[in-house]
Amino acid sequence: MATVEHCLYCFEVLSASLEKRTPMTLSQVQTSWAEYPKGLEEDSVSIASESEEPSTSIHAAPRNPTLQRVSESGRSTPGSSSSGGSGSGASSLRQESDVTTPSSNGSTPSFVPVGMQTRGSKQRSTITESPLFVTWNTVSPTSHSRHLRGCIGTFETQPLSTGLSSYALHSALQDHRFSPITKGELPSLEVSVTLLTDFETCKGALDWELGVHGIRISFYAKNRRFGACYLPDVAVEQGWDKEETMVSLMRKAGWGGKKEKWAEVGDMTVTRFQGAAESVGWEEFKAWKTWVGKK
Repeated sequence: MATVEHCLYCFEVLSASLEKRTPMTLSQVQTSWAEYPKGLEEDSVSIASESEEPSTSIHAAPRNPTLQRVSESGRSTPGSSSSGGSGSGASSLRQESDVTTPSSNGSTPSFVPVGMQTRGSKQRSTITESPLFVTWNTVSPTSHSRHLRGCIGTFETQPLSTGLSSYALHSALQDHRFSPITKGELPSLEVSVTLLTDFETCKGALDWELGVHGIRISFYAKNRRFGACYLPDVAVEQGWDKEETMVSLMRKAGWGGKKEKWAEVGDMTVTRFQGAAESVGWEEFKAWKTWVGKK
């Protein structure tokens, strides 16, 4: 799954590019984060009070605000997935892929599946290469709503040391839907990294689970081939059912048929996949970076 270190590295690469300096390597970021004093908020801990029963435990609140809201409301969401932002809104793709979410203008709340590990010094990833997406959002300081600022990724397996660096810059500076991110915008940003896993060909157009799978479609209509993709969090963020998700994704691909006729297109192929995401905001990156500078 994606880790805090992956997100910190993306911030480091972008800020270094805008500040005209040489960035730390992924290995250096990972080593530094392991030494960084993160406090109890990083790990789930059980604290037994003298006045409480021995079995009573208090768990540190998840640092991701959406995961905290989900935990507090008692809702359960299937599977481990998603970007999102994690909060990913619309995603753009390099030539190798074509993932997108519905709108590049509206705000999209973060979605993090229940069961995702909280971030901390004990969380480590042994993944060294993966298909990946990097999403940049601007975060409102008052409402904490997220607005997509750029998202580009690839379905081609990438070494994380080079893939994260490349797509952190592609998504920030080369998403054709947005102007390039500027140095002055850094304090308003949040980055989300999604590593894609478990690719499977679906037995049918609806052979996938909401909140668990992202889907990539390919179909034929009006003498041309169409294709597009959504990351796992998109349908849940938008409140769609499976058919609504399929119609929206087909629209994204450029299909203009009647929504009632979506299942009648030719040669529909659906590939499902999962995505393990993590996100970090500028303040967290800046606190870590300040600590690194004092070492």
